[in-house]
Amino acid sequence: MLTTPPNLLTAARILAIPAMVAAFYVPGRFGQLATCAIFTVAAITDYLDGYLARSWSMQSPLGRMMDPIADKLLVGAAILMLVHFDRAPILPALIILCREILVSGLREFLAEVRVGLPVSRLAKWKTAVQMTAIAFLLAGTAAPWWLFADQIGWYGLWLAAGLTVITGLDYLYVGLRHSTAPAPPKRPGARAATVR
Repeated sequence: MLTTPPNLLTAARILAIPAMVAAFYVPGRFGQLATCAIFTVAAITDYLDGYLARSWSMQSPLGRMMDPIADKLLVGAAILMLVHFDRAPILPALIILCREILVSGLREFLAEVRVGLPVSRLAKWKTAVQMTAIAFLLAGTAAPWWLFADQIGWYGLWLAAGLTVITGLDYLYVGLRHSTAPAPPKRPGARAATVR
């Protein structure tokens, strides 16, 4: 149900995206810090909703559907804005976005053959590095100089892109393994599958 705390947190993450976009266009230091704050709080809810769902036994199909969608919308919106205003390198941003599309397609295919695609430990590290890098880039020049926010964000995004390639290839291997596996034998009297 949408009214469970984990699902409410996921929904709040989606609703935070328009606020983050609006804050991004506020000129000056306040706009940068507000954008960073909104993104950071939204990113924290990504950890909290999963933690609460597991610890309170509130996992649901709705939550499993909404959570990756919320993550991809949040990251995609932030990265596109940063690249558009030349505040993030385009190549790692492109790698990250392409990987998200790849994994979404794999999940859709594997769901049809009733195979789950669990999140690996390395993928969780990738997400943490990616979220941290984006937060630093959003703060940018508004952050104290001793934080070196632009530099940490810039190199952090490259590191996230490297982890993205590794985890993306891992997921691709799983998808290819199941897509090239021989079809199970038909049961007598079973109807033929519809080809789409």
